[in-house]
Amino acid sequence: MIIVWVLIAFLAGSLMFSYWLGLLANVNLRRVGDGNPGAANLWGSAGYAYGLAGVALDFLKGYLPVLLLQQTTSISGFKLFLVALAPIVGHCFSPFLGGKGGKGIAVTFGVWSALTAFSASLAYAVILALLWLLFRWMHRGRPMTSEVNALQVVIGMVLLVIFLFRGSYEATILWIWLGNLALLLFAHRRELAGWLS
Repeated sequence: MIIVWVLIAFLAGSLMFSYWLGLLANVNLRRVGDGNPGAANLWGSAGYAYGLAGVALDFLKGYLPVLLLQQTTSISGFKLFLVALAPIVGHCFSPFLGGKGGKGIAVTFGVWSALTAFSASLAYAVILALLWLLFRWMHRGRPMTSEVNALQVVIGMVLLVIFLFRGSYEATILWIWLGNLALLLFAHRRELAGWLS
């Protein structure tokens, strides 16, 4: 049964709603902005209405599978680890885009919202907002690059572990955090490499 849940969660994550919404708006997200087929690029390329729809759908494809699993089974441990990361893996390696998906940020928020009843996702949002203010101050009005944005996403996820430790979450949640961090590092590898160089 766990294999079915993992496949459902992966398939949900692999649905590239923002990319498809972009096509509806006559915008190929692969050819604009940073080339990311995600909600942030959709927002910048097709406007806030499409962007909000993309954010909501990308969030829900991480939220709903994990929430449904937790409400219908008493799953924990390694099985929960697999299902929780499956939507993010599906988004980052979507078979609908030849294995080249998005960065996984909105779907990450969805997964953590389901796992922790929104507490970890809210903490992550606050951390990202504070990092944005800090980096904005450091840049003193200069535009923020995709490299800086990637750095904020990754540093924010690293800092989230403090919240998880303070909340005394079970070990499985910490393993999910580590897997999520690894996926975000991989998805942002080009930007991070550019920042390091």
